[in-house]
Amino acid sequence: MLSRLEIHNYILIDSLETDFPEGLVIISGQTGAGKSILLGALNLLAGGKADASMISEGAQNCIVEAVFTAVPDSVKGMLEEAGVEWNDGELVIRRLVAASGRSRAFINDCPVPVQLLSAAATSLFDIHSQRATMDLLDPFRQMDLLDRFAGNLELRGRYSASYARLIGLKERSRDLSETLARLNREKDYNEAQFRQLDSAAIKEGEMEELEAEQKKLANAEDIQTGLCGILERLNPSDGESLSADSSLKEAVKVLNRLSAYVPAAEGLSSRLESLRIELEDVLSEISDIVSTVDSSPDRLAKVDDRMSLIYSLYQKFSCSGEAELIALRDDYRNRLVNTGQIEEELAALQEEIRQEEKICDKLASALTESRLKASAPFSAKVQEMIRGLELQQAVFSVDISRTQTAGRYGRDNIVFLFSSTGRNALPVAKCASGGEMSRIMLCLKALMARFVSMPTLIFDEIDTGVSGSVADKMGSMICSMGKDMQVFAITHLPQVAAKGDAHYLVTKALQGDGRTVSSVTRLDDKDRVMEIARMLSGSSVTGAAVANAEALLNEGRDFGRS
Repeated sequence: MLSRLEIHNYILIDSLETDFPEGLVIISGQTGAGKSILLGALNLLAGGKADASMISEGAQNCIVEAVFTAVPDSVKGMLEEAGVEWNDGELVIRRLVAASGRSRAFINDCPVPVQLLSAAATSLFDIHSQRATMDLLDPFRQMDLLDRFAGNLELRGRYSASYARLIGLKERSRDLSETLARLNREKDYNEAQFRQLDSAAIKEGEMEELEAEQKKLANAEDIQTGLCGILERLNPSDGESLSADSSLKEAVKVLNRLSAYVPAAEGLSSRLESLRIELEDVLSEISDIVSTVDSSPDRLAKVDDRMSLIYSLYQKFSCSGEAELIALRDDYRNRLVNTGQIEEELAALQEEIRQEEKICDKLASALTESRLKASAPFSAKVQEMIRGLELQQAVFSVDISRTQTAGRYGRDNIVFLFSSTGRNALPVAKCASGGEMSRIMLCLKALMARFVSMPTLIFDEIDTGVSGSVADKMGSMICSMGKDMQVFAITHLPQVAAKGDAHYLVTKALQGDGRTVSSVTRLDDKDRVMEIARMLSGSSVTGAAVANAEALLNEGRDFGRS
């Protein structure tokens, strides 16, 4: 239940700190006093949109905070899963809106996403406004009410999970089928492309090697002439000229002999010996290169042809290197291989779909059976309650028809039928007036309160559009709900207000600085009489109105004790 509410700098409310009791809590006030502002603050706690216009004039931010006790286990589990500290005592939810329009949410002083705040608030309180009465026209809302009465939420949850799995499997099957069809259409093309790339036997880095070999082959004569000339100069073949190696050997001998007289000659001898050894190695490598230089025109032609083939593949397949050609070849191979794999996967998927369809159909049938079984007692109870609100001839029933295809919540189409005259019942959207809609919705809420653990209910002028005697009966029904749960009723009707366990008045006053400020005050017995008298007679409170107010309050107290 909502035990405490604090509002600071929210529109016309500068500062509000008030406690609320259990049972039926009445909130009244003249039109424009700020009752809707109070609901707006609660809606902010429920995750409603926040913006800077909510902040009071001159303030830097606004804060709305609510304290709840007797918190449902579903909320506790939700918070534990989110890592929010829970002390098994009070639950405090808070929303702060900054001047920038950005907001922050807190649960038990722990920062949380607004989505978590909204999810928790849904299980803590339910605001039912005049606009919310239109929810009754929503087919899913009607189904949900019947399912709650029948205790189908767990069963419906299992069905919805199975249905979601089935949809996912079918989407996967459709995607695979489309892929398989495309691959089959492209099979001949893919095979041709693969064969061409595979037969080319491209190797990564091959083009670089071919280009180097092509340059070597094309310039083989120059290479041989140049290298042989070097060998001839350094190692003459005429038998008369001294080779460089021989010259260096002689120089080393001389330096070794002179080292006994010139110490530096020994170092020079070592250096020349190193040069001789290096020269010998260089000449050996040059000889090796000369022996490997191929001046064969046939080999040059083969290299040119191979390079031309690879260049043509680059152009045809829009590739910039061998790596891309190899990757493309592998991709075409995979497309050909994947055809068989996809066919196997599709067969397994079809079997999985058949099994899930059986599960889904079984759960859908169980839902239909449960809804059909619950529809008669549900209809009878709602009809009885509606007739108690001065619609003595009214009939209410639930029409359940089987749809051709399964949906997210089963195979049933559920429509609430109503007739105020007892004849020709039609869907409520087509025949119920505003006042009748309010009465039907109140009966449904009251019925759900008996069978389902509901959060704090907040009724925003649900009694609008009904007569005084009907309002009295609606007040009695709301009061009965207040015996088992906390109910807030924002009302203009004295017949409803007189039945509350506590009464709060919303007022608006002009401040000295020119600002208009709303405030909320809990009324004592005397002030409560005067407020109900005002609701009876308007701005001019007469003695008869006061007497009538006292009688209404006494009747309300008697009803509350019964």
